[in-house]
This record gives sequence, structure tokens and C-alpha cells, in this order.
Amino acid sequence: MSRRFGSVRARATLGATFVVAVALLAAGTAVLLSLRSSLTGQADGQAERSARTVAAQLALGTPYDKLSSLDDDERVVQVVDANGGQVAATEDLERISGAGPSVPRAREDTGDDPSEEPGQDAGEEAGEDSGEDGASGGLDDDSAQDSLEPGEIGDETRFGDGSATVDGDTADYRFAAVDVRDPKKGLLTVYAGASLAAEQSAVRTALTVMLIGFPLLLAVVAGVTWLVTRRALRPVEDIRREMAAITAAAELSRRVPEPDTHDEVARLARTTNETLAALETSVERQRRFVADASHELRSPIASLRTQLEVGVAHPGLLDVPGAVEDTVRLQRLAADLLLLARLDAGEGPVAGARVDPAALAREEAAGRPEVTVVVEPGEPAPGEVAGSRGQLGRVLANLLDNAHRHARSAVTVTVRRAGGQVVVEVADDGDGVPEADRERIFERFVRLDDARGRDDGGAGLGLAIARDVAVRHGGTLTVRRTPTGGALFELRLPTV
Repeated sequence: MSRRFGSVRARATLGATFVVAVALLAAGTAVLLSLRSSLTGQADGQAERSARTVAAQLALGTPYDKLSSLDDDERVVQVVDANGGQVAATEDLERISGAGPSVPRAREDTGDDPSEEPGQDAGEEAGEDSGEDGASGGLDDDSAQDSLEPGEIGDETRFGDGSATVDGDTADYRFAAVDVRDPKKGLLTVYAGASLAAEQSAVRTALTVMLIGFPLLLAVVAGVTWLVTRRALRPVEDIRREMAAITAAAELSRRVPEPDTHDEVARLARTTNETLAALETSVERQRRFVADASHELRSPIASLRTQLEVGVAHPGLLDVPGAVEDTVRLQRLAADLLLLARLDAGEGPVAGARVDPAALAREEAAGRPEVTVVVEPGEPAPGEVAGSRGQLGRVLANLLDNAHRHARSAVTVTVRRAGGQVVVEVADDGDGVPEADRERIFERFVRLDDARGRDDGGAGLGLAIARDVAVRHGGTLTVRRTPTGGALFELRLPTV
């Protein structure tokens, strides 16, 4: 089952079809109920009109055999007295069930006196049958009828469902019951029924149309959803195939096709291409880093090996200080590479750790006679920052080493507070950094032309490490020119 509906297209089609099916079912039910209620209301109106027409005639003393509506094929009328005996009824009416007292079968002609009031014997027989046939009491209500005056018609109309048998045919009717007090017979109840055949036929027709039309409509909805979803997901499949090809060929320079639309799929394609571009840049940067690191490591290793080989062949010519210097340089380079690797892996400051930049600046300046630390007074004091003491100490050490290499005589470290940040400025009195190189010097293994010597230039990693650490701590590291022309590195870190 999960495989069968595992695709987005299948699930979307199934979901849309289910929702439409539920909506159609609810709408169809509402239509049928509304149609039935409307037709039942019409039948109620017809039955009430017939019942009140006959009641009005009875109130005026119209003879029973002269009553209208007794020969209407679409309506049935029955008049009964207070004892349940039939007084008058529609021609060929044999029986009413579910609306009032049962009607006996029509009497055969026995030559009785025609002046005899119709329904006398029928009333007696109806009274006997009423107890056996269980005539419905839903329309019987004698509680408020004793107060009717002769010739008065009751205000209340009672409705109910039932069936009637006319000339051997039984059908469903909607009955209305109206009370009237006949000047001669006393209290009478007129039952008039309107046929429900039209209602039942209309409901059956509507139901048949729904049973045929709804499945066809659901099939159309499912088909259209399947085709539309297929067309909408085609660019996604193209993106998937291209990504699979890029992964298989390891060609990060390739890009997925971007549809000429402004929908979610187009945004997905653009984001995928941006991710591929960032990944390509990262991989290229990593390759360049590995190549540069290999080049930087090759020089001290080759120099150290040469000195050791000369020392083995000629012990008196061994340059021990040079070997130690190369070893220290190699050690520093390895430490820088390891720190960069940890930063690239996402290593950040320890949560909850705090550092006092002013105290850290004094600690790093100790043993450097050319460095002066100035903490500007103010309220509030510079304060503390959140971060790793070791990494921030490495930033200050790298900035001081860089300033020492380029300064003529003095280096000044200034610590102050600016808003919600602590600002640490390292300034030297050297030649400064050309404006065109102020961003390039923070790249890895970048050294300006005047700093490419092995002794003075280093490996070109110090400033790159300093900026990476500053960014990891939520700060910035920039460089500009001092009023005297030297370089001024500004480290900004958020306070806690």
C-alpha cells in the first residue's frame, strides 16, 4: 500500500478525489433533504387547502354528497365524527393508514333509503376497525376542540404522513387534519391528503442523477489532478535527475534547470543552484587550502631535512639554531592549520564562557615592550564578552604579531566601549595597508609583496584566523588607516 501511494502524484490525486467525494456527498445530501423538504411543504399546503375547503363547506351546512374535492384523483378526503365514524370520503377510497381512523371498504348498494345520511353504517364499521387497525393518533388532538361553536373551524392544522388505498391502489400521502363543528353532526375532523408521488419521483430522479454523475465527476477530478500534478512535478523530476548526474559525475560546476515560472518549484531550483554554487566555492576553497598548506609545509620540511642530512654527513656544519627555527615555524603552521580545520568544522565559543577583553589585551601585551595598552575610561566600563578565551587570545596575538612585523617603533592597543559592543583597536606606526588590499589580506595564505620573506611574512594565515574567530563570536574585524598613516585593525565584539 505504501509503495502504491508512495509518489506525491498518487497521494495528491487520492487526497483531491477524497475531498471532492466528501464535498459531493455533503452537497448531495443537502440537496436531497432540501428538495424533499420543499416538496413536502408544497404537499402540506395542498392538503391543508383541501381540508379547509371541505371544512368551510361543512361549516356552512353543505350536504355531504355535495362536498367538493371528493372526486379529485390526486387528493383523498375523509370526514369522521367525534366517535371515529366515517361521515364522508373520497369516491373509491378504501382505506387510510397512518393518518387517522381506518376507512372501511366501500359498501355495496343494498337498496337502502337514499335519504339516509352517508356514512352512518360506515361510521359504526369504522369505529370497530379503528381499534383493530391501529389508526395513527399523530393527527388526533381533542384537547382543544370542545370549545368550537357550531359552524366554527379550528385554527390548528395538524400534519402527518400516511398511506391511502383508492380503488385497490395504495400510495403515500401527506395528510392535514382540520376540526370543524357541524351544526347537525357536531364535532367533525376533516382529513385531506396530498399525494407524495411527485416528491418521491423527484427525489428518486435526483438520487439517480447523483449516483451516475458523482462517480463520473470523481473520475474527472482524479484524472485532471493526476495530469496537472504530473505536469507540475515534471520540473522536480528534472531537478532530481540533474542532481543525480552531478553526484555521479562529481561535477559541481553543473546546475539544475530552472523553470521559467515564479512558483515554488522555480524557487527550489534557484535555491538548489545557489547551494551548488556555495558547495563548489567551498570545495574549491578546500582544494586551494590543501594545495597552499602543502606548499607552505613543503618549504620548512625540505629545509629541516636538508640541514639534518648535512649534519649527518658533516656534524660540524649542522645549523642547530636554523633547524630549531624551522621546527618552530612548522609547529606554528601545523597549529594554524588545525585551528582553521576546527573553525571550518563549525567550532564556536563555549556556551556561557566570558572574557574580559581589557585583561586579555594586557596579558597578550606582556613581554612586548613596544606595545602600549590603553583602556578608555567611561561609564559603563568596557565590560565582558561571551566567547573562548583561547580563541580570542589567539586573535589578539595574531594582530600584535602582524603589527610588530610592520611597525617602525610602537604598537598601541586601545580598549573601549561603543554602545553594546567592546571595541579593541590595534594600531601601528608603519606604512599601513593599501585600500585595495584591505579585504584581500584576510584571505588564507595571502601575503603582500613586501611580506613574502620567510622570516617576516609568515604563512599568511594569522589575519584569516583572526577574522574567522571574530565572526564565530558574532563580531567583526576590519582594517583602516591611522591619522599618522599606519594600519589600524578594529575588532568589535558584542557585550554580555
